[in-house]
Amino acid sequence: MSEQRMFGRLRARVDQLTHEILKFGAVGGAGVLVNLGVFNLISHVTELPTVRASIAATIVAIVFNYVGFRYFTYRDRDKQGRTKELTLFLLFSAVGLIIENGVLYTATYGFGWDSQLQNNVFKFLGIGIATLFRFWSYRTWVFRALPAKEAVETAESFLSEAPDRTVRK
Repeated sequence: MSEQRMFGRLRARVDQLTHEILKFGAVGGAGVLVNLGVFNLISHVTELPTVRASIAATIVAIVFNYVGFRYFTYRDRDKQGRTKELTLFLLFSAVGLIIENGVLYTATYGFGWDSQLQNNVFKFLGIGIATLFRFWSYRTWVFRALPAKEAVETAESFLSEAPDRTVRK
């Protein structure tokens, strides 16, 4: 395989990953706004303790994000087995919820940092750490690439390498 061809494949994969990260970031960014907005609304309107308000906000954001990921970021991915997809999404989202709210819990109850500003800073930090886990798990386990797409790409590359054997008259 030529160096130029390998570089072309690498470039295509990097471009594809960059495009995926941008779409994931757009949905995720909107989800962060939903999460923080609902968190602050609950915190101001109710007497719910900080971490419980955060968990409620995270659940609302999880629902928002599933719709965004399924119908925008990963709309070209395998749509078979939606029950399995949703189950895995909820499982990995629950782990993300624990990561996100574990950071807030530690700051609030472990260190006593419980002002509105501190709550938002540690909520945001927890979201960031959980997002890294979610990106990896969603793209690896939940919204899997269609195997046929890879097969088509391999076949196309094979055909493009084949010598031209058309008969000319």
